Amino acid sequence: MRLTVIGAGLCGCEAAWAAANRGARVDLYEMKPACMSPAHHSPLLAELVCSNSLKAARLESAAGLLKEEMRRLGSICMEAAAVSGVAAGGALAVDREVFSGYVTEKIRNHPRIRLIEERVDQVPREGVTILATGPLTDGALAEDIKALCGRDTLSFFDAAAPIVTADSVDMSVAFRASRYGRGEEGEGDYINCPMNREEYEAFCAALTGAEAAPLKNFDKPLTVYEGCMPIEIMAKRGADTIRFGPLKPVGLKDPRTGHRPWAVVQLRRENAAGSMYNLVGFQTNLKFPEQKRVFSMIPGLREAEFVRYGVMHRNSFIDSPRLLSADFSLRARPQVFIAGQLSGVEGYMESAAAGILAGINAVGRLKGEAPFVPPDTAMTGALARYISDETVKHFQPMGANFGVLPPLPERIRDKQARYAALSARSLAWFDAQGLTGSQGEEKGMTKP
Repeated sequence: MRLTVIGAGLCGCEAAWAAANRGARVDLYEMKPACMSPAHHSPLLAELVCSNSLKAARLESAAGLLKEEMRRLGSICMEAAAVSGVAAGGALAVDREVFSGYVTEKIRNHPRIRLIEERVDQVPREGVTILATGPLTDGALAEDIKALCGRDTLSFFDAAAPIVTADSVDMSVAFRASRYGRGEEGEGDYINCPMNREEYEAFCAALTGAEAAPLKNFDKPLTVYEGCMPIEIMAKRGADTIRFGPLKPVGLKDPRTGHRPWAVVQLRRENAAGSMYNLVGFQTNLKFPEQKRVFSMIPGLREAEFVRYGVMHRNSFIDSPRLLSADFSLRARPQVFIAGQLSGVEGYMESAAAGILAGINAVGRLKGEAPFVPPDTAMTGALARYISDETVKHFQPMGANFGVLPPLPERIRDKQARYAALSARSLAWFDAQGLTGSQGEEKGMTKP
């Protein structure tokens, strides 16, 4: 059995490692060091191009649960993190060089992995292939991926709106309704946060004075499309610009007053379960703490739990809900798998986790086995289902958060206790599968 993996970042290395440990012979292509993108500086594989933090370490966090699931699936990145950790409070942070050096050595010395250091400009038309080329995929390969998918990848300033959990919205202030009464009353996809004039003007003042995040050098030449203009830029165009734009109150009546509000922030359902909502029209490039400060001024969102903040950066990803199955294979061409940030997961470990699942399933495709996708009660399974959920209409990349998991059968008000219960539910499934986390000898693995 032989398969091809293109890209040797965290995702590609995990995919190659998972596949090789399950008996496949892997050709792993990496364009470095001969060809370096503006984001890369090291010749090592699995380079951490931004922060050296892999997010929270505690199990009662979404990031911590994801990493524990990865460890149980035999993650090479979790092995590397274990030997390269540095003090970072409650986060798992690593020494970049030690981390990437460990992965590089393991990949180079694996008897079933052949590392080929050359650029690939076309997706192989035969055999099983995993594309793990990341959010800066461009040039001839990007054009070939567009041709393969039959749809454009999105490659521009990706100005995405924040997402909050549904149960953190104060419904004593907010209300459910569609404009002009369209849709089913009380069951619509929109939650509305009404503002009076004083609240609106205070919000606009805070918004226009908030601090923006700096753009990376490789982001700056790109064009900001009018259709995804950051909310803070729009607000600077005039006092009523956003009130006549994304915050327009027309067609809505506040049930508390019986009148139309001065302005309304609408939240749109993000997933089929209705556990997450995005702030409609709130694409932003504000720093994360500024987003928390300013957007919490919105009535109904004072205690909101943000599962993803808005981002604005150069990004390439496919319209995965229309193109991918939950095993990360193309529906129209199941021999091709697309994983990592190119598939619409966001973050180091999320990309690595997607690589693990793609590697496992690529081997399964070669063996004629059924797809392996953890249930949606697991963080890995929930992310795999999010990127392949055809009900997601306005797809944007997503990182690990408890909002993607189905709710517990019982309501637990204490947040930490609820998170602990969600983590325990996930790991109970891994325990039942015999996936307990002994590195390199997980169920289904083949020793070299």
